[in-house]
Parts: sequence; C-alpha cells; structure tokens
Amino acid sequence: MQTGIVLETKGATMKKRVLSGIQPTGNIHIGNYLGAIKHWITSQAEFDNIFCIVDLHAITVTQNPKILKSKIRELAGLLFAAGIDRKLSHVFVQSHISAHAELTWILNCLTPMGWMQRMTQFKEKSQKEQVNVGLFDYPALMAADILLYETDLVPVGEDQKQHVELARDIAQRFNSIYGETFKIPEPVIPETGARIMGLDDPTKKMSKSETQQGHAIHLLDSPDVIRSKTMGAVTDSLREIRFDENRPGIYNLLVIYELFTGISRAEIEARFEGKGYADFKKDLADVIIEGLKPLQSRYRDLTADESYIDSLLVEGASKIRPIAEKILTTVKDKVGLG
Repeated sequence: MQTGIVLETKGATMKKRVLSGIQPTGNIHIGNYLGAIKHWITSQAEFDNIFCIVDLHAITVTQNPKILKSKIRELAGLLFAAGIDRKLSHVFVQSHISAHAELTWILNCLTPMGWMQRMTQFKEKSQKEQVNVGLFDYPALMAADILLYETDLVPVGEDQKQHVELARDIAQRFNSIYGETFKIPEPVIPETGARIMGLDDPTKKMSKSETQQGHAIHLLDSPDVIRSKTMGAVTDSLREIRFDENRPGIYNLLVIYELFTGISRAEIEARFEGKGYADFKKDLADVIIEGLKPLQSRYRDLTADESYIDSLLVEGASKIRPIAEKILTTVKDKVGLG
C-alpha cells in the first residue's frame, strides 16, 4: 500500500481518507490478516481510516441471524485485537448508518444495466447458481460505501479492483449530470501478500467461505490446529526451499513466513538451505503461533463482555455518521429529493 500521501485543501495539509470493508461471514484467516488487516494497522497514523463491517453485503447470501450477529462482534473484536485504534480509525457496522442503503438506490437509478452485467464476480456466480438481485446489485452498494465518505483510496485485492473502478464510473457519471459532487476514489493493491493462497490448493486464494478443514489458518485457531494445518499444507515433489512462483505451494508458505517475520527472502532461503519441507513447516507453524498469540490474548480480553464490543461499534457509527449524512443530503438535493 502507498504511504505518506497527503491532500492539500485550502492551504492546509490533510491526510488522505482510506475506506476498507470486510464481511462478517466465515472465519477470518491469516490471508485476511496479512493481505489486508496488517496493512490497515500500519497505515493508521498516516491516513484518515474508515473500517466498515459490511453486513448488508453479507446478506446477499442467506445468513443465520444469530450467527451473523455473533460474527459481527467477532470481526470487530478481531480488528481491535489486531491493533485497530479507535482514536486513529473509525470502525462501524454498515447497516447502522442508513445512508448506505439510501444512496445505493439513488446510484441504481443512474447506473446502466450493462455496467452491472459486466462485473466478473456476478457473471461467474450466475453461471454456476441461481443468484438474487442483491448479488447483482452488490457493486452499487459498494460504490455507495465508498462515495459516502469522500474516499481517496480503497485498499482491495485484485479480484475487487473492478468494483472500485465501477464506483469511479458511477461517480463520474453523477458528477457529469448533476455537477461536481463525489470525489473519485483510487484502488490500492498491496504489493506483497495481497493474495495468500489456500493451504490445500495453492492455486486458489485463501477464502473465508471455504469449509475444507485444511484450507486456511484462522486467527482464532489453537496452536495444535495451526500446527496440524501447516504440516498438511500442499507443497511439491522437489526439496529446495526457495521463492519460486512456478512452485505455488512452497512459494505461498514462504510468503506467509516472510510476512509474519519480516525477514528478507535471501535470509529465509539461507536459513533453510539443505533442510527439508518438514523442518520448514515446523518452523513456519511456530512463527504463525507466536505471531497470532498477542492478537488472540487481546481478543479474549476484549470479548469477555460482549456489550463492550457493541458499545465500541455504536461509538464508531455515531462519529462517522455525520460525514455520510452530509454527502447524502447533498446528493438528494441535487436529484430533487427531500
């Protein structure tokens, strides 16, 4: 992710605003942590950060209501435990601010169907299963999330970049029709660790929705489970331990080792020269266990009383809501509503 970027406004220096969203579904894993959350944490002092728990996006797939509420709290607890500081960043639940849904409808009414139909994720899913209108409209809701907060930068994986580009197109279309209103956001893709792959299939991105036991290491996994999953990770029939993208299994594990330790690739390769995969995997398991231990300890402390997490989310929404409502009021006035 880019760092240290500032925005000049009326002679004053302002931090650029970054918005990130994550769904409260499935189990948050080390791919989410290394590819996104860790970057969010390290950039807090340099940007004006907004972190949105996107529960409206989550219900495009039918959810168990009790589990969804539990997962919202769990995700919030993990974000705070990982190091998101509410003094530096805003953390809130999407549905707690009604402007998200209201702006989505307005954007729907000026977004051509062709723009929505070209979205890769929708096309892929609709070919495999019966999909609902919410899934089709998902990108418009994401555009509303971004545009409500005058967002400058949106950190995303490569698979979500198209959605940010759609948000840009929608903003530009609105501005051309109704006059300058929305800031045009930029997608930002972290150079390293943006795509941590599945342990069971290193050709596919690690996914929260995947239920295969050995697919992902979750942030709340016990040491024994972490060790078991790491030792069972897919590699190849070769022995040399080095960063080679043509060997996706060992390359993925080495990237995980690199991101947890901060050690250079050359030093990692030297450390395991002449050693086998078993030795490397044992070391990797230790690195992951130690790397997650502080987070897991803080999580247990934060969630001992679930009402505490709820209060933090109420506080987060109350602080950020005025920004969303100001933009929504401007938009409604321009299109002749209210």
